[in-house]
Amino acid sequence: MLGITIRHNLERERFEVLDNGKVIGKALYRTYGEDPSHRIFYHTVINEEYGGQGLAKKLAVQALDQTVEEGLKIVPVCPYIKKFLTKHPEYDESRVPVTAAHLEFLDAALAQGARS
Repeated sequence: MLGITIRHNLERERFEVLDNGKVIGKALYRTYGEDPSHRIFYHTVINEEYGGQGLAKKLAVQALDQTVEEGLKIVPVCPYIKKFLTKHPEYDESRVPVTAAHLEFLDAALAQGARS
């Protein structure tokens, strides 16, 4: 795990795990249009061959810590992030319950992105 790093790719709205510069995992989000202080995390994945090394946890910690440091709220749609938050109450003050409006926004944003 010597060449493993995590970075925020703001342009692509995701946090990435890299192995010597190659993306091997990501935590995807969208900035909520109705309230840009809400960051909706909707998918987290680590390439299968890197599983079992704790990389998803490291990715979640960095993504959530940076979100909190930026003064943003966490909207946990992603099952991994949602489960992670149940075990880490230190993020409770920065967590926002998922609403129907969040989900509708996310569906529309992802559909728009698929057409781009």
